[in-house]
Amino acid sequence: MTITIIYISLSGNTESFVKRLSSYLKTWHQIDTKLINIKELDHTTFPVTEPFVAMLPTYLEGGNGVDNGDVEILTTPLGDFIAAHDNYKSCYGIVGSGNRNFNHQFCLTAKQYAKRFGFPVLDEFELRGTSSDIERIAGKIIAAQEAFDVD
Repeated sequence: MTITIIYISLSGNTESFVKRLSSYLKTWHQIDTKLINIKELDHTTFPVTEPFVAMLPTYLEGGNGVDNGDVEILTTPLGDFIAAHDNYKSCYGIVGSGNRNFNHQFCLTAKQYAKRFGFPVLDEFELRGTSSDIERIAGKIIAAQEAFDVD
């Protein structure tokens, strides 16, 4: 089994998590990963035909995430990539990251993508995530990909 992870990382937190997750999947589950960092594509898109999971941090414009401050900034290239070529049809879920200090804004972008594209939020983690986050999220990704492959 190979798990494709399409992500965007701006400060390095999400990339750190993705690389540690990839290492965990290889070591403990003998699962290879294919990593695609949207930031490196410079707004280029292409069709993705294999199932994938998406990951992204939350960067929003001000506010509190309830009355205002729910407008995505900086991470929009991932949304554009998922929308292009109907790539969203191959996405079986999204994992969000953020900072719990931002209360309602915590992982709000992942929730917005899930609603926009019709796939589930598989899980969330804070900043660079912990080893227990990696173990938990790895299990959820494996289960979600297996369920997606069956459908």
